[in-house]
Amino acid sequence: MIVSWRRKAEELSMSELSFKQYSDIHAFYNDVYDVLMLHEAQNLIPLGNIIIGNEGKDKTEWRDPTKWLMAVVSCATGIRLTALMTPPHNITLYATNNIIDPEAIACLVQGLGDWQVPGVTSEKSLAECFAREYTRYKGLSFETTMKQRIYELTAVTPLCRISPTVPLSACGVVCDNTAPPAFWECRPEASTDSQQNKDMVTVRLLSEGDMHFFPYWVEAFYAAAEGADKTQMSIPQSAERYRYLLSEDKAYVLEYNGMPVCMASHSRAMQTAIGISYVYTPPYERKKGYATALVAHISQLALDKGYTKCVLYTDLENAVSNSIYQKIGYVCVCDSLQVRFVGVNEQW
Repeated sequence: MIVSWRRKAEELSMSELSFKQYSDIHAFYNDVYDVLMLHEAQNLIPLGNIIIGNEGKDKTEWRDPTKWLMAVVSCATGIRLTALMTPPHNITLYATNNIIDPEAIACLVQGLGDWQVPGVTSEKSLAECFAREYTRYKGLSFETTMKQRIYELTAVTPLCRISPTVPLSACGVVCDNTAPPAFWECRPEASTDSQQNKDMVTVRLLSEGDMHFFPYWVEAFYAAAEGADKTQMSIPQSAERYRYLLSEDKAYVLEYNGMPVCMASHSRAMQTAIGISYVYTPPYERKKGYATALVAHISQLALDKGYTKCVLYTDLENAVSNSIYQKIGYVCVCDSLQVRFVGVNEQW
């Protein structure tokens, strides 16, 4: 489907804009991959999704590309705006080189036609611009559901690494990293025989044996992601989706004296970067340094595997998590918004 949008008279020196919607994930991937890679960390979500779709190995839940909205707005010089929506999730956008063109946004909004867009998740200025134009055109309103910050890391701060010489801030322990990377144990640097079975920290991959708590932690993570004061969560009804997450061998748990106290996971893997997600510590185990240690650890694991950077999203209003990640070595890439459109008829 091609829809054209000609710029205003004072901008006729620029070429005509055109909207193109794709039905073939491979064609979309080929056209937009290099464009999105101009800002790889910022485009963690759309890049990770088109990689999943292009590989075609996983079509569970939202991952079937035949149900996706894939579109670009282009001119003679190339793609100006890339849009991807994986229902029921928000649309994600990227303005090439972060140059926001209001006319390209207007072209996209008109080209979307009857698609029901629940909201937008994107770089802050672009999300705001799209939200204003989309809701004006559709006669809706919008609200910001979360202010986010995107971080990337290229080196773990040495004091945050789990190593034979650096204490773990959670419990003053040091670690024996001669064990396999997925299973490290830590004990007090100076301990008596009576202490040998105490104060041990273990980092390992989550497995089927963790199904008694893992689904509940995932749902608690989702609830917390909706707001720092969110206390209500969904009760897991089916084990299938959680077993799927475990089957990917990306999720890790930090145990203190045999008790799980924190989890974190690698997520979308890209060309040189990988995402960090599902960072969750139960409220009664917080402020003990567990998340700092675990995120630092799995970030270093990713770098050791050859990735040049790790990427994560934070709730900008959560000062604690932002401080933790900066302490580890994460630096700000940009701010992002999650915006919900009010009045959209839910079709999924």
